[in-house]
Amino acid sequence: MQKIYCHLDMRGLKLLDRFTSTQVHALNPTDTSNGKTHVGVSRAKLNSHLIKSFGSNSKPKSFNSLSVTEALLLPYGLPATDLLEPSIEPHLKPTEFVEILADLYHRLENCLSQSDKSLLCIEQYSLLRSLGDPKLLRRCLRAARQNAVDVNSKVVLSAWLRFERREDELVGMSAMACSGQVLECPKVALVNGFDPNLVSGHCQCDHDPSKAVNMLIFEGNECVSLEEEEESDVSFCIGNIEINCARCKIALLSSPFEAMLYGCFKESKKGKIDFSENGISVKGMRAVEMYSRTRRLDLFSPEIVVELLSFANRFCCEEMKSACDAYLASLVDNIDDALVLIEYGLEEMAYLLVAACLQVLLRGLPSSLYNPKVMKFLCSSKVRERLAMAGHGFLLYYFLSHVAMEESMVSKTTVMLLERLEECTTERWQKTLVLHQLGCVLLERREFKDAQFRFLAAAKAGHVYSVAGVARTKYKQGQQYSAYTLMSSIISEYKPAGWMYQERALYNIGKEKILDLSTATELDPTLLFPYKYRAVAKAEEKQIRAAILEIDRTVRFKLSPDCIELRAWFFIALEDYESALRDIRVLLTLEPNYMMFHGKVSGDYLVELLSHRVKQLSQADCWMHLYDQWSSVDDIGSLAIIHQMLGHNPGKSLIQFRQSLLLLRLNCQKAAMRSLRLARNNSGSEHERLVYEGWILYDTGNREEALSKAEKSIHIQRSFEAFFLKAYALADTSLDSESSSYVIQLLEEALKCPSDGLRKGQALNNLGSIYVDCGKLDKAVDCYMSALDIKHTRAHQGLARVYHLKNQRKAAYDEMTKLIEKAQNNASAYEKRSEYCDPEMAKTDLNMATQLDPLRTYPYRYRAAVLMDEQKESEAVEELTRAIAFKPDLQILHLRAAFHESIGDVSSALQDCQAALCMDPNHTDTLDLYNRARD
Repeated sequence: MQKIYCHLDMRGLKLLDRFTSTQVHALNPTDTSNGKTHVGVSRAKLNSHLIKSFGSNSKPKSFNSLSVTEALLLPYGLPATDLLEPSIEPHLKPTEFVEILADLYHRLENCLSQSDKSLLCIEQYSLLRSLGDPKLLRRCLRAARQNAVDVNSKVVLSAWLRFERREDELVGMSAMACSGQVLECPKVALVNGFDPNLVSGHCQCDHDPSKAVNMLIFEGNECVSLEEEEESDVSFCIGNIEINCARCKIALLSSPFEAMLYGCFKESKKGKIDFSENGISVKGMRAVEMYSRTRRLDLFSPEIVVELLSFANRFCCEEMKSACDAYLASLVDNIDDALVLIEYGLEEMAYLLVAACLQVLLRGLPSSLYNPKVMKFLCSSKVRERLAMAGHGFLLYYFLSHVAMEESMVSKTTVMLLERLEECTTERWQKTLVLHQLGCVLLERREFKDAQFRFLAAAKAGHVYSVAGVARTKYKQGQQYSAYTLMSSIISEYKPAGWMYQERALYNIGKEKILDLSTATELDPTLLFPYKYRAVAKAEEKQIRAAILEIDRTVRFKLSPDCIELRAWFFIALEDYESALRDIRVLLTLEPNYMMFHGKVSGDYLVELLSHRVKQLSQADCWMHLYDQWSSVDDIGSLAIIHQMLGHNPGKSLIQFRQSLLLLRLNCQKAAMRSLRLARNNSGSEHERLVYEGWILYDTGNREEALSKAEKSIHIQRSFEAFFLKAYALADTSLDSESSSYVIQLLEEALKCPSDGLRKGQALNNLGSIYVDCGKLDKAVDCYMSALDIKHTRAHQGLARVYHLKNQRKAAYDEMTKLIEKAQNNASAYEKRSEYCDPEMAKTDLNMATQLDPLRTYPYRYRAAVLMDEQKESEAVEELTRAIAFKPDLQILHLRAAFHESIGDVSSALQDCQAALCMDPNHTDTLDLYNRARD
């Protein structure tokens, strides 16, 4: 076999953002039986007990004397292993993940119905949620919206896409405003049918004056004269009032009217017809007469149109009903009106109006969750039944419960919405998902018996991961041995997975517990609980520094709030207040409202207390420290400095933007987008705001719209950030020589504009990369050297690439060694250096990269490729299989498919291709391999 597998492209490798916002306390979970956190120590008591300890600058005598450390820790108890437990993830986690992905892609590929394909995309979304990749999930939602046919699905999915971007947090953006994204436009969502020309792109609805509604109001008393008025030949009497009408016009409204006025009924002979008992007012009947001649509704007030809707339903006037339905739907723009009109819509079966009202409620999420009237309506089982009659079911309540769980896992609203969702399920995967999620929520609420019932039902439906929930609820009810035997049976019956051993470790004792945790880490090195347990166990043995080293292993590859909290706790125990303060600042960057010490003390308050023990820095000092941290590639230290800078100037958009860049680099996309939204809200000028809006669009997959924002910003004022955004967005595609030249020009223009060294170093580094792609190596070297002159340490990697292309492997190796020595976060540097050394040294570097960051996929692929080149096919496949077990990555699946194909295992190759294409249906290499294997 040719040695083709070792030459893998490492450019563009990124970690999956596995960061979630749900707070999981590092130690004892708080009592959430009432859905609230109980604060055990009052602020006054803290003041009296803690401030005194910080009042003196003298160092405490010892760890055992009454010290600041004890003042902080004693009220809450030191970390204890008995209080630690991992959370049960509220997602589907099938044991045969690849097989299920492949089957789902097969169904998507062969699905002929657009609406069915949309529902399959929602199933895909549910299945992929456990991977925690927001871009992957957004792609599923966009595909579901693109394939949606009916209005009901469109309004839910467009609101869901808007929620994922958290547009509600953008100041000045109305819930019903169109942001310019056609898939999220509220007006487009109310148009029934599938239009392949409207699946993406910029929406022009706000720029089309023809869609504006003329709100000329006719109250019913005025005499309105219109051209071509028919002569009145019949009167409808309501009380003593006569409404003159044209018989032929009224007859055209419906078949019943035609039969009444021209058929064998006695009314056909009458000139006056008594309509007093037909439930319509004089104004309403005048409106009927006007509508019969003009077919216009914009002449009437909404109240009159509602009356017309009821009249149309009673007398089967389908055209009038549809017109009233559509007209009222176009008027709904606030929650109060929506709550009123949706009742009329349900009563009169005006389902477009119902959809429009729901759209207002959904686009107001998450705020509308806290509106008692909205929740009383949506959480009602009877309302759910009425909405089902209007065609609203699983998708609506799936979105609602998703938002509720994001907001609070323990609220009664979350439980009720999940219960309504359970009533909507029609397919097995839906039932399984809802039962498992209800189990998770009830477990958090400490309702163990009910949680166990739901977990057990989900497990019986085939979801093996729910057995962990069954075991946990047994354990919580004092049945530890039963929980242990249950997990042991799962381990013996199914292919072992890390979560199985992690769960059994909770119920094990002594050395067997430690062995289970070690096995869990071996099978899945990304599970955090084993590291946390081992760290706290070391702390209990007074080995605090060893505990910090253990928890550091997790921080290197995942910035998890509970692990950062635990490390801060250890630093306080060591009286290293500077490091503790750094970690708490980082923690508050990830979760601004995080409550520490078993959820009893706010992080902000601890910052205030610890600041008395740490040297205070001015804003100028902070900038100097930020440069130092940035140049040493210490992203966590940089985050802490920026948090301190924002304390001095909380509304500084420039600093918030820097914060978002760091968070993106650390794969904390949710926190990064929050910082970016704050930067946008606090921007001091329009051109600056446009840049931040452009980055928000770019980071949520809207590249063309991001380019448009950059161009508008440049038109207003030339700035570094506007040119940089435009260059970055353009470079995100395969560039030809002309495009590359244009990107180079943009970056050069950016460098001419004022900015700080941190950003200019990034621009120089990017410019050097473009020059390398164009073959202009000497110019690339100049860029990289200029970047290094302003302490942009990552430029060493660019220089190494240039030297490698010049066949100067030793120089390339040395550059990467410099980066490894300077960088605090250096897993990627070890990975890259492996390209510039001999096979044995490469193996050592890649092992180190895996040890530092087990989520990086290149080392697994490289080792597998080497084994394949050595004709050790089974070992090569096994190397990839081990990685897929905890990180089913597109590139790894593609490579394993290629291995299967090369050894003649076509069915396995097809399965891996299908699983990979389920993650990215447009991946060219996998598509080629799939078609080849299928043929």
